[in-house]
Amino acid sequence: MAEHTVDITIVGAGIAGSALAAALTGHGLSIALVEARPLPAGRSEPAPGLDGFDPRVSALTPRSQAFLERLDAWAGVTAVRACPYRHMSVWDAEGTGAIEFDVDEVGAPALGTIVENRVLVEALVERFAGAPDVTVRAPESVERVLREGSQVALGLAGGDTLRSKLVVAADGALSPLREALGFRTREWDYGHRAIVATVQLERPHAATAWQRFLPTGPLALLPLPDGEDGSHRCSIVWSIEEAQAEALLALDDAGFCAALGAASEHRLGAVLASTRRLAFPLRQRHAVDYIAPGVALVADAAHTIHPLAGQGINLGLADVEVLAAEVLRAAGRGLDPGRLDVLRRYQRERKGDNLLMMAAMEGFKRLFGARALPVRWLRNSGLRLVDGAVPLKRELIRQAMGVAR
Repeated sequence: MAEHTVDITIVGAGIAGSALAAALTGHGLSIALVEARPLPAGRSEPAPGLDGFDPRVSALTPRSQAFLERLDAWAGVTAVRACPYRHMSVWDAEGTGAIEFDVDEVGAPALGTIVENRVLVEALVERFAGAPDVTVRAPESVERVLREGSQVALGLAGGDTLRSKLVVAADGALSPLREALGFRTREWDYGHRAIVATVQLERPHAATAWQRFLPTGPLALLPLPDGEDGSHRCSIVWSIEEAQAEALLALDDAGFCAALGAASEHRLGAVLASTRRLAFPLRQRHAVDYIAPGVALVADAAHTIHPLAGQGINLGLADVEVLAAEVLRAAGRGLDPGRLDVLRRYQRERKGDNLLMMAAMEGFKRLFGARALPVRWLRNSGLRLVDGAVPLKRELIRQAMGVAR
């Protein structure tokens, strides 16, 4: 059993962990990337049919896209497949309130891009695959965590030990590393599950992201590239109360397609087919602190929010962007990347923005989940008012896109 010392260990090679490795490679730091599952061996070819899509997708903002372009990873995404959307249509199931967002209102090429998570991870891994400064330990898991002064030692299941100046937890919402290191969180269960699937629709999505707010939770239809046979496809994220989720998951494909068509008011015609449905419990979680000496949390390990606006991955990539910049700045000055003064700059820049977005999403969830008649009336009136207030709507679009005026 061997002992290894590196500058930085990243635990978790999902989108955030792989993006951090891609951002740090080539700058004179030694990096270990630990992941419990095998990393992709290369770029996969797009598989035909609905089942060829990853059921987990991300709605990337232009800010996230720009970061991925700087990492030289975006070309790897678009070489496989991605679907920009130029319009967003949001409406209330209990009333006539609706709001439409369009790129022409801000002079942008797209509001965002829908990307399969698998495709994004493959493009990021491609950026550091074979790099001499990145050691990949996968499949491998962390079994023991030990503090040694200002360093953290990780005992791996295979018997080796990794010692690092900085350990980054990028191992997801349930983050075993966060728990082992004793980070406190504030969290609560939404009592909802998110059902995800890829569906075929009768009518084209028109490069539009569609979202209907139902009393039981929001339903989003996110555009995907059309099939070679001209079939129209979307990825769905249907956030729904536990009891209704169980009933939907128990339906056969025809029954589920009929229920989805009714829930979306058949805006895209009939739902013709669906892949196997997956469901994930929804819980809001926020770490009281993102940092400790020699340790930083990023992305879902630091915060998780309701998926109703698709902002979770964008917040995570913003974490990675800022942490990488602070680490490289410290390295350029000959400073230890795990120093608290280095990590505090990361926390200061990211924590406020994350909390603000979390509060906004919680407010939206509560507003659209309210069933009292006066609240429904105000909600619908507000949607119509904002839809007609062009300067306000333009600012909302910019905020959602992650771009400054």
